[in-house]
Amino acid sequence: MTMEKHFGLTDQEFLDQFMSCTLRPADFTHIGHLRLVWINIKMSGTEVAINEIQKQIKRFVEAAGATDKYHTTLTVAAIKTVDHFMAKSNSDTFMKFIIEFPILSSDFKGLLDQHYSSDILASNLAKYQYVTPDLLSFKEEQL
Repeated sequence: MTMEKHFGLTDQEFLDQFMSCTLRPADFTHIGHLRLVWINIKMSGTEVAINEIQKQIKRFVEAAGATDKYHTTLTVAAIKTVDHFMAKSNSDTFMKFIIEFPILSSDFKGLLDQHYSSDILASNLAKYQYVTPDLLSFKEEQL
């Protein structure tokens, strides 16, 4: 895993910069997405995080002029995936968490491929509204 620029920020600084849309869009990488999820779940639990993160990311991509990048199903699936691993985790920091479960950074697509057919994730429907998995429910996780 490469050193992410946002690792120099505390969780609160990262969240504050993200929420105020002052975090550089280039620094909102895949790992940055996962960190946002981890912070939100820690602060408010998964159900609240699902709604809040969608609003937060939509606001961020709008400010960055990249609304075409937002994908509802990928966002919710990422939240459910991080939640699954958090339930198994002994980590008290995001850095320890991402090291504890390297698959989250090395093969996230592979994790999602356990749940979704590629045509589902590529669909416009999945981009604009949450589509439940067609292969493996998140309730029956075998990650």
